[in-house]
Amino acid sequence: MAHKGSCHCGRIAFEVEGDPREVMSCNCSMCSRKGSLLWFVPREKLRLLTPEANMSTYTFNRHTIRHHFCGTCGIHPFGEANDPRSGVPMAAVNTRCLEDVDFASLPVKQFNGRAL
Repeated sequence: MAHKGSCHCGRIAFEVEGDPREVMSCNCSMCSRKGSLLWFVPREKLRLLTPEANMSTYTFNRHTIRHHFCGTCGIHPFGEANDPRSGVPMAAVNTRCLEDVDFASLPVKQFNGRAL
């Protein structure tokens, strides 16, 4: 199933294929401030519906994760990185930005990002 998502103002819009079965809450310095509930999918399953130029990107620490956000409304709809084990490009979708997903009903896996 394809799910549509976007930032608040719509300058970043996307579709992602699949169905989230659980989400991840990370306590790293970035994620704990954003409050994202992340769903990881292969990057090929995410398709931008708006120009890539509409995204701003922030990196920190090891600069391996590209945290994309809207420079207009400030919302972080997804990030990108290669899986450290397999090297496969992945997207970390903020399920709070998806239109038709009841993120509150999904099991939340806690991840200790502060330990990295």
